[in-house]
Amino acid sequence: MTHPADRSTPADDPADAPAAAGPGTLVRPGGLSAAEVAQRVAQGQVNDVPVRSSRSVPEIVRANVFTRFNAIIGVLFAVILVVGPIQDGLFGLVIVANTAIGVIQEVRAKRTLDSLALIGEARPEVRRDGQVAQIAVGEIVLDDTVLLGIGDKVIVDGEVTEADGLEIDESLLTGEPDPVHKRPGDAVMSGSFVVAGSGAFTATKVGREAYAAQLAEEASRFTLVKSELRTGIDTILRFITYLLVPTAIGLVISQWSVEHNDWREAVRRTVAGIVPMVPEGLVLLTSVAFAIGVVRLGRKQCLVQELPAIEGLARVDTVCLDKTGTLTEGGMDVQELRALDGDAQPGRLQQVLGTLAGADARPNPSMRAILDAYGTAAPEDDRTGDGDSTADGGGWRVLEAVPFSSARKWSGAQLREPDGAEAGWLLGAPDVLLPTGHPALTAVDELGAQGLRVLLLGRTTVPLDAPDPAKGLAPLALLVLRQRLRPDAAATLRYFEEQRVQAKVISGDSAVSVGAVAASLELPGADHPLDARTLPTEPEALADTAERTTVFGRVTPQQKRELVGALQSRGHHVAMTGDGVNDVLALKDADIGVAMGSGSEATRAVAQIVLLNDSFATLPSVVAEGRRVIGNIERVASLFLVKTVYSVLLALLVVFTQVPYPFLPRHSTVLSALTIGIPAFFLALAPNNERARPGFVRRVLRLAIPGGVIAGTATFVAYVLARGDHATDLKADTSVATLTLFIVAIWVLAIVARPYTWWRLLLIATMCGAFALVLVVPWLSDFFQLKLVGIRDPWTGVAVAVVAGLLLEVVWRFVRRSLDEE
Repeated sequence: MTHPADRSTPADDPADAPAAAGPGTLVRPGGLSAAEVAQRVAQGQVNDVPVRSSRSVPEIVRANVFTRFNAIIGVLFAVILVVGPIQDGLFGLVIVANTAIGVIQEVRAKRTLDSLALIGEARPEVRRDGQVAQIAVGEIVLDDTVLLGIGDKVIVDGEVTEADGLEIDESLLTGEPDPVHKRPGDAVMSGSFVVAGSGAFTATKVGREAYAAQLAEEASRFTLVKSELRTGIDTILRFITYLLVPTAIGLVISQWSVEHNDWREAVRRTVAGIVPMVPEGLVLLTSVAFAIGVVRLGRKQCLVQELPAIEGLARVDTVCLDKTGTLTEGGMDVQELRALDGDAQPGRLQQVLGTLAGADARPNPSMRAILDAYGTAAPEDDRTGDGDSTADGGGWRVLEAVPFSSARKWSGAQLREPDGAEAGWLLGAPDVLLPTGHPALTAVDELGAQGLRVLLLGRTTVPLDAPDPAKGLAPLALLVLRQRLRPDAAATLRYFEEQRVQAKVISGDSAVSVGAVAASLELPGADHPLDARTLPTEPEALADTAERTTVFGRVTPQQKRELVGALQSRGHHVAMTGDGVNDVLALKDADIGVAMGSGSEATRAVAQIVLLNDSFATLPSVVAEGRRVIGNIERVASLFLVKTVYSVLLALLVVFTQVPYPFLPRHSTVLSALTIGIPAFFLALAPNNERARPGFVRRVLRLAIPGGVIAGTATFVAYVLARGDHATDLKADTSVATLTLFIVAIWVLAIVARPYTWWRLLLIATMCGAFALVLVVPWLSDFFQLKLVGIRDPWTGVAVAVVAGLLLEVVWRFVRRSLDEE
């Protein structure tokens, strides 16, 4: 295929000799030879940056399998497999479920990102041996001549050697939305792309030396999102681990002395005492709740790479936004057509604008906005006998068209007007087309201060190919354009304001422009934008400025990172959104990184959340989902930790009193399932929009510790009283203890489930009915080895449980009061 920039000569042509294009750069019109390419590959001068969209599959599996929780439960499960029976090892299924949920979710996210990277992978064209070849990105070598056309992505850093109206969009690198005109000798950076013209450049930095690759390399170290839930659970597990060893030793000794004729029974009851200490259900429920949240968000085109990420965003109190692609869309809209000549007819001016826009073969965003406002489509070409390109646009004919160029700052066309006259019409920058001091420039400056783009429409009789077509230009109108706002941006910002989440706009565009866009969306503090070039460098001063300022313009990638760090230094939980390479470092350092699906591969790799539909309006759903998960997990965590506390207490009481442990592992399984696991699952799915607060462990322990002490004491008292009547019938004693503990645990559930709704009351009643079935259905009672004997002992257990429940109510009253005072 022939590229627009291809001006290749035969390899043996004298012109193929290297020629200087700029300091230190060689131009090879025919490109590198095969031998030169092979030499550079051998020397490692090749673009060998690996594409990495997330953690590898082995890393994902390893991170989810080798956890403290799996180690504790796995060892205990292995012990039960040795001593049997298998029904006492049902708790081991939690390992499989918890690990599978984590692995499946992360692998699913990885595959989605890998497919996005594959879809967006470029196939650049290079000139080698005088021929144009399309190669893979990783095959580019140093000094390759890379060809550029409209839409092509700049893969590596280089220096322009050929340019024909070449304009490069560097917004993903700098945040500046306006394209940059490039001439031979100018530098181009990887991560930018061509929006106009064509050309070629010589690769000067490849692989990890390229600008975009350096940013990606610095951000490539995968870090898990900070999770207070996960940290809190790990803290609890670590503390339990320290308790397990001495408690296990004490249980083994005590149960061996009690059950000295049956070492297997001693081991089973030892395991039964240890397993409830581990809040295995809390670990599983947290993973399940996160996974369900991920599925819900997936339906809204939101990809969550790590399960705890939705928790992180729910804790966010500051969201840093980029203007381009977040608050604004890629296009522009016509806001006003202001006539400068009193005799100018608005309809006539609109027809001219529609004709000019229709004559542009490759309309830029401004021209597309004009087409949307004043024309439906570019008129079809009609080749006349004299060779002029003509187009019909409501009686207007295009005789010659000159596309827009950022170098000359205007576009134009020679038109035959409806009355038969011919004239040149120019549309461009007012400060270029108008002489200094012209009265219209005052209005232009006022409109520009509002962040609006202003173009001047004028008529001239000077030919377009003259040295100065603007000479003698009659200015007729000012065309006012505004960046197209996302229709959901204002509502999203209002949501964050209502939820007391501060939004800060950090952009590479001019501060005035960014401030105007933010002000139009009624963002508080947008009327005082700050140019980042004036930011202080001293950390404390920077933190002060970052806290009190809402809108930042002309921000460099490094400054974005520093602003995120400054906000974090003041205790803020920061989320960062972005789509370009310039956002990578800030995304990585932020507590939560949110990338757009159409953004660069690097941003998608380091972000925890990817908005596949590029919709900023999805963020409120993520926040709401995270708050639902955190609020409900915190609510039900008390259930699990009450079990941990009463298990530790029971184990200690058994060790000191030298009695058989009251339960087998199967008893702990049925109690945990009916009073904690099943109800907690449904409670965790309930609506909850409470704002996440720090101090997860401290709050849940306020009810868990006294509740666990009350439950453990009541259970042991009922157990000891039952043993006083028939010390040899361990099954009957265990049944009384199980009944007592079930009632107390259900009472704890009733407290946690408040305020009551019909379905919560039904849930509690269903769990009570299920336990009744376990006691009365013969095969269930045989399976779980439960049988109530007589009347006095069971009712004694009920009475003890009721007293314990009343104590729980008193404790809950004090706990609720302390929580309300926070």
